Amino acid sequence: MVIKRALISVSDKTALEDLVKVLGKYNIEIVSSGGTAKKIKEIGYQKLLEVSQYTGYPESPDGLLKTLHPKIHGGLLLNPDIPEHKKYLDEHKIIPFELVVVNLYPFEATVSRGANLHEASENIDIGGPTMIRSAAKAALLYGKVAILTDPIQYPLLIDALEMNNGEIPLDLKRKFAEQAFKRTSTYDQAIYGYLEKEKK
Repeated sequence: MVIKRALISVSDKTALEDLVKVLGKYNIEIVSSGGTAKKIKEIGYQKLLEVSQYTGYPESPDGLLKTLHPKIHGGLLLNPDIPEHKKYLDEHKIIPFELVVVNLYPFEATVSRGANLHEASENIDIGGPTMIRSAAKAALLYGKVAILTDPIQYPLLIDALEMNNGEIPLDLKRKFAEQAFKRTSTYDQAIYGYLEKEKK
């Protein structure tokens, strides 16, 4: 399946420009939010839609609500090849995403600097892990979504796109999904570990 739309929301913007340039080569529409959208605009990417434009809801104060919306998760979890799903997508003007690039708020780095509970809590990502899990589940169910959670994966994706004329092989999507669940697991474990230490 050729990628038509990508959902990108990254805290770590390392190598984002390299990724975006390749997506532009394949005329992929990007939906993005906050600082990520700002960075993509600075790169000069033209085919960009901000999450708030797409969902019709502005970001909340402090960016607490951005991507937690049916138009985002419907575009990840629903399969347009299934008639009932396609009907729902069409009725609610939900666009499917074939690529999701998300990395999380830097909780581990924040607490390693000796953050207090309030600062640590501010760096607990909610929307990011939710998108990651939705995309990874869809990758395993239907093989229609590729989910990247770390800039070190970008070269693999770029090579796959170049070798397959804008498509991503199924085995790579499943590999990315496995890595995605590993990332959310280690992230939650880091939060739990921090809170356990705070009790002592």
